[in-house]
Amino acid sequence: MKATGIVRRIDDLGRVVIPKEIRRTMRIRDGDPLEIYTEKDGEVIFKKYSPMGELSSFAGQMCETLSKSTGLPVVITDRDTVIAVWGVSKRELFGKVITPELEGIMEGRQIYRRAAGERAVEPAEGAEKYAVTVAAPILAEGDVMGCVLFLAEGDGTAGEVEYKLAQTVAGFLGKQMEN
Repeated sequence: MKATGIVRRIDDLGRVVIPKEIRRTMRIRDGDPLEIYTEKDGEVIFKKYSPMGELSSFAGQMCETLSKSTGLPVVITDRDTVIAVWGVSKRELFGKVITPELEGIMEGRQIYRRAAGERAVEPAEGAEKYAVTVAAPILAEGDVMGCVLFLAEGDGTAGEVEYKLAQTVAGFLGKQMEN
């Protein structure tokens, strides 16, 4: 654990303010759920809770099926990180933080398809080798929960099949999150 040197008091309702710098660096937004647990030595730990994390094994199976069907790498993310990968080495993408460009696509709540000659959107920080060809945001009860991505190396683009598959899987995962 990293010491920040910041000390905050608990108010009479049991609340504590998480400093803005920590919220920014940890990508904690207003309304984000936090998991709270304790350690035996008296530490209280706040951890970002990812509802998509509950579906990570299921998301992995979806990635495997989509990748084997299309021959393309497939990735599923939550709002911050890659939670499932198939078709490329897991070590290259799994657990990596998504790029601000991909976050913007997700927040736009529209399916993205890369056009020929368009500048590449990287799926995750440090993954310059890959470009997002299709990105379908996963929406549950109007909130963005994550994204289904088809990837390519270099200047690849995706066809109508990949577009529809990403749209379908994102819709399905969104319905699973609502249940």
